Amino acid sequence: MSSVKGGVLRSWRNWAPPFGALIMVALGHFHVLPAGEIWIAVVVCLLLLGSVFAAVHHAEVIGRKVGEPYGSILLALAVTVIEASLIITAMLTSGGHGSALVRDTVFAAVMIVLNGLVGLCLLVGGFRFREQAFRVEGTASSLSVLATLAVLTLVLPNYTLAKFGPQYSPTQLLFISVLSILLYGVFVFVQSVRHRDYFLPEEGGEPVHAAPSVPEAAVSAALLLVSLLAVVLLAETLTPAVEGRILDAGLPPSFLGVVIAALVLMPESGTALKAAYENRVQTSLNLAIGSALATIGLTVSVVGGLSLYLGQELTLGLDAEGTALLLLTLFVSTLTLATGRATILQGAVHLVIFGAFLLLAAVP
Repeated sequence: MSSVKGGVLRSWRNWAPPFGALIMVALGHFHVLPAGEIWIAVVVCLLLLGSVFAAVHHAEVIGRKVGEPYGSILLALAVTVIEASLIITAMLTSGGHGSALVRDTVFAAVMIVLNGLVGLCLLVGGFRFREQAFRVEGTASSLSVLATLAVLTLVLPNYTLAKFGPQYSPTQLLFISVLSILLYGVFVFVQSVRHRDYFLPEEGGEPVHAAPSVPEAAVSAALLLVSLLAVVLLAETLTPAVEGRILDAGLPPSFLGVVIAALVLMPESGTALKAAYENRVQTSLNLAIGSALATIGLTVSVVGGLSLYLGQELTLGLDAEGTALLLLTLFVSTLTLATGRATILQGAVHLVIFGAFLLLAAVP
């Protein structure tokens, strides 16, 4: 156990930010710190970012202990908890546009994952290894679930008759939320139990990393809970300030969704890029598509349930620009992931679509 403790102490970045965040929250709660100071906002922002990285790191440690694809599933669930907490906090503190925040964040997460992250992974891997192979059975299954959830959540609300506008009626929202959770549950069962081999790299295709010991995994499990708690508590402090800076910069309020999605996916993106650089493209795709699935299947359902409980409307339907980009992304992703092999060309195509998304997010 002493070796575990020594390892944790040496990796101070994996435990110091969450505990520092909890201290900052406590000092703010008892009004020890002055309100409105810029340096406080900077410290809170750094602690929040550090806590997100720490949470993902400890999820990775546990994931290496339980093995793939359980590690990717656990990492996606941890990221979803962080994302849902940020969205809910922003919804409760935002103005009238808060009802569309879940749509903006989920759409941004899908675009960042399928275009930005997948594009970079394929580009990095293609430059280093010319061509990378992955299991079509797993990627095609994941993409079919993602396409179904994306259309049901972000496109179909524009065409329902029970309630005009980009919103579901309460009955429809409840039904879609339940269906999303059930479909995601079936996907997790298939990925982790029934057809686990579909999501594993071919034998000898990817290097195997040593699994941590049981005490190391136990320490990481405890620190994961602390990190997630720190993120949830800091979100309430930081979100209003970030929203104000976005409006001061002349960006549309919907850009807050892009910021939240980018913040949450940043550490996971680093893990996926590292895997692609090491020729572990199967792990990269598991992480990328799995995080997008968890975002839609779980985040929308959780926030939808909260909106029904609070009696708040939830705007889900995308506008014409967003719908066109989403359908283009799903179409190109189908072509990319249907072959089982990818080069830098596929990566470049996805990055071009991602660039168009960022442009329209900043200048609609």
